[in-house]
Amino acid sequence: MSGPISRVVFGILLGLFLAVGGHNGAAAEEPNTLTAAELADGWILLFDGETLFGWRPASEANWKVSGGVISASQGERGLLRTSSQFGNYVLKVDFRSVDLRAAKGTNSGVFLRTSPKPTDVEHKCYELNIADAADNEYPTGSFVKRKRCKGGHDSTDWQTFEVTADGHNFTVKLDGQVVLDYLDPKPLGRGFIGLQFNTGKIEFRNIKLKPLGMKSIFNGKDLAGWKTYPDMKSVFSVTPEGYLNVKGGKGQLETEGRYGDFTLQLEVIVNGLDINSGIFFRCIPGDVMMGYESQIHNGYRDSNRTLPTDCGTGGIFRRQEARKIVANDQEWFSKTIHADGSHMAVWVNGYQVSDWTDRRKPNENPRRGLRLEPGTIIIQGHDPTTDFSFRNLRIGEIPKR
Repeated sequence: MSGPISRVVFGILLGLFLAVGGHNGAAAEEPNTLTAAELADGWILLFDGETLFGWRPASEANWKVSGGVISASQGERGLLRTSSQFGNYVLKVDFRSVDLRAAKGTNSGVFLRTSPKPTDVEHKCYELNIADAADNEYPTGSFVKRKRCKGGHDSTDWQTFEVTADGHNFTVKLDGQVVLDYLDPKPLGRGFIGLQFNTGKIEFRNIKLKPLGMKSIFNGKDLAGWKTYPDMKSVFSVTPEGYLNVKGGKGQLETEGRYGDFTLQLEVIVNGLDINSGIFFRCIPGDVMMGYESQIHNGYRDSNRTLPTDCGTGGIFRRQEARKIVANDQEWFSKTIHADGSHMAVWVNGYQVSDWTDRRKPNENPRRGLRLEPGTIIIQGHDPTTDFSFRNLRIGEIPKR
C-alpha cells in the first residue's frame, strides 16, 4: 500500500486504534491521537492517553492519569517533565484549570527548554503561565518574568496552547489566537518540557510535538550523500516511485554525514512478513553496523502487541524492547528516533515505544558502552529475506543547551 490515499487511510485507522475516552476539546476530535495530516507532517505524541511513559516527576505531587487526562491536585510544587530534551519545535497541549473559579489564585504552567527543577525562570527556562488574571502579574499565555500578555483568558473549560519555539523566537497561540510573541536575545538551545503543579488542580491532555529544522537526507532520485558497500550482499536502489529500497543478505548503506544529538524521521514499509531490518546511529564511520540500533521488526507473540518478537519495531536492540508493536507489515508507517546525550527514545506512528538511557561507561563502540561522539546513520540489510522501502528521510540536529 503506498501513496497519499493509503497514508490518509492508515492515519484514520491509527487514530481509531489509539483513541481513548474523554471530552472533545479544541485541539483534536479524539483526545490523545494524531490526525492523518499530523502524522504526515511529522507530529509525535508526548502523552499516550493511558500512562506516564516518557515522563518523569521532579517533585512529590500526585500526578496521575485517568480518563485520558494527566492531572495533579496536591503535593509538592514542581514539574512532571519529559524524559527527552527538545530544541526547536511546535508544541500543542490542552489544559484545564479546574479550580479557577472555585478557588481564586489557581496557578500552573507549561515549562519549555527547562531543567527538571528550574530556579531561575527569567534566564534558565521559559514558563508559559496558566494563572488567574485577577491574582497574577503574568496571566495565562504570558512568559513569567519575561513578557506579559493581556489577560481575559480565564476559563474552567479545556483550552489549547500552541507554542512555536524556534531558536530565539517564540510564538504562543491560545485557542488559535496569537497572544504572545517573544524574542530572546540569549536563547536556551534545548531542555525538557514540563507540566507544572503549583496551586489548585490542573489537567493536561493532547500533548504533541512537531520537530522543526528537519532537513532531507535522501533526494528520492539517487544515493547521493550515502556510502555504498558493493562487496556486501545487500542491494540498495531507488525505485521508480522514489523510494529507497534494500533487498538481500547482510549489508549496509551509510550516511556521509555524522550526527550526535538529533531527531531522525522516516517512513518505512516492510515488503514481507516477520522480516528484519534496523536503523543504526552514532555508528563508527566505515565499520560494520557498529552503532546503536533502532529495530524494525513488526512481529509479536500470542496475538499480543505488547509481546514483541526480536525486540520489536522501535526498540533499542539488545537494550530495551518496544513496549508495543504499533505498525503492521506491508503498510507504510512512520518512525521518529530521538537521541539527546545518553538518552534515546523512539516513536512509531507517533506513539512512543521506547525510552532508554545508556548508563554504561563511555566507549567508542556503542555496542560496548556509552557513545556520545557523533557518528553515521546506517540502514541495515539483515539477511536474504530482507525487502524494505524507505521514504521521507529527514534529520534535525538538537542545539546545545
